[in-house]
Amino acid sequence: QTITAMMYAQHIMMSFMMLSFTFIMFPRVKVSAKRINAVLNVKPNIVDPEAPLDKELIDTGIVKFENVTFTFSDLEHPTLKNINFTAEPGTTTAIVGSTGSGKSSIINLLPRFFDASVGKVTFDGYDVRDFKLNDLRDKIGFVPQTAVLFKGTIRDNLRFGNENATDEEMWEALRVAQAAGFVSKLELGLDAPVAQGGKNFSGGQRQRLAIARALVRKPKIYVFDDSFSALDFKTDIRLRSALKDYAKDATIFVVAQRVNSILDAHQILVLDNGEVAGIGKHADLLNSCKVYQEIVTSQLDPEEIKKSRDMFKDFTTEGGKA
Repeated sequence: QTITAMMYAQHIMMSFMMLSFTFIMFPRVKVSAKRINAVLNVKPNIVDPEAPLDKELIDTGIVKFENVTFTFSDLEHPTLKNINFTAEPGTTTAIVGSTGSGKSSIINLLPRFFDASVGKVTFDGYDVRDFKLNDLRDKIGFVPQTAVLFKGTIRDNLRFGNENATDEEMWEALRVAQAAGFVSKLELGLDAPVAQGGKNFSGGQRQRLAIARALVRKPKIYVFDDSFSALDFKTDIRLRSALKDYAKDATIFVVAQRVNSILDAHQILVLDNGEVAGIGKHADLLNSCKVYQEIVTSQLDPEEIKKSRDMFKDFTTEGGKA
């Protein structure tokens, strides 16, 4: 009887402990529920137009920024001020500047992660706000700085960019992205498992797989937001060289921290505190743009600067020598 009484007492004590635990957790759960409801009740600022244009109107990929100013809703001063430039198909536009200069803000306007506060961004002459979001983003291969991979297989991740992609197209994209080598060595190849976030791959491998996924889409416009930062210099060079042939008819944007990786860009957009401090080719900007000079001299020694000036002084928008 004593043992039975003790067992009953123990059960009663456990019940009271669970009840007290519930009372402790209830305020936390209530606060969390309020936060979740607040997020669910937020109405998106970026919405589809009532009468969207046909996405096939984006045929060549000419991108133009016309008097674009952008201000975050919670900030008083604009992040971008009066931005004007044009990016043509078959060319690479590199965007450089110090931290906080507005580099990512510019490219985030392309897929309409944000909308311009003043002015407009156009694709082939049409305001990007006149297209459905999904249609607009189908025309863009966007690779963020932090590579995002999903749990599944390499094949699943690549087909997220193009669900109808063939094995041949996926291997070609992997080759250009300098990922075919390590993927081919995996026992299951394209069917090799990918952990959530790609944690079973190195940073450089994740970036290359993310780049391959964008390439599989074969869009009109590519956006690389410092997407080569985890690559070693030789891999970076090989990838960019292969990309020139693979995406020779596309419009390419590259946000870069390493200036020596964008010296051959058809045009370099230099940002300073949200404004265009200079735009042109490497050799021209070395002579005309103080902000660009400071960036270059902070990364390259005088001999490298002289060599780069001589090498790219005759570089033309056709991608070769004049």
